[in-house]
Parts: sequence; C-alpha cells; structure tokens
Amino acid sequence: MTSYVTHTVFDCANAYELSEWWKQVLGYADLADDPNAPDHEECIIESPRDGHRILFITVPDEKRVKNRLHFDIRPHQGTRDAEVERLKGLGATELDDQRDHYGPGIGWVVLADPEGNEFCVLRSDAEMAANPRA
Repeated sequence: MTSYVTHTVFDCANAYELSEWWKQVLGYADLADDPNAPDHEECIIESPRDGHRILFITVPDEKRVKNRLHFDIRPHQGTRDAEVERLKGLGATELDDQRDHYGPGIGWVVLADPEGNEFCVLRSDAEMAANPRA
C-alpha cells in the first residue's frame, strides 16, 4: 500500500493574502465551489493545468527558521531572469543568487514570498533545451 499527496500546505499569518499572492505567481485559481475570502482562515488554490492544490492555513505562530520544504518553480514562458524580475515586482524578496552555481547561467535564484517562505526560480524548459549546460 502507498499514499499520495492531496495538496501542499502552508502555515501562514494570513491565508487569504498569501493565497492571492501565490495565485499570481503560479496561475492557480480558487476552487469553483469554494472561493476564498479575506476572512477565511483556510484558503485553497488549484492549478488549472494539473489539479495540484495548495492549502494556506492561518496560524498564530510566526515563521522563525528556514523552510525545510520549498517549491522549485520554472516559468512556463520566457526566461528565469524575467520571471525573477516579475516576482520581485509582485513583492518577492531575493535571498540568494545561484545563477552561476554549476557554471555561467546554469543555476537558480532563491526568493522569499511576502511571509518569508523561500522558493527557487529555475531556468525555463526552453532555456534548458537551448543550452542544457549553460
């Protein structure tokens, strides 16, 4: 017997605000039969592409340490660098630039969402296909 992941959960200070922010990042949407609202302590969003769900739950404690689990995201279109700039425009904070980690332009950029949750932005599939080692 095995199990499967039904959704990924974020404990956060404001479930609604963080779910709204991640909807812009990932292109996810509220569930049609369960829309999120500012007073909700639990807000779930879903990918229209594959049905992956992320649940945000308001909790009283503050984030104090580095995430032990994080998202690696890859832009559907454009470049990693353009996506980093777009996300910074939405309020992400750059924490670490590892673009040259494995050689010029091969790595990633570590960002944090508005509540300080870390995530990495990788090169797009097109960038990978055009130059797998650069």
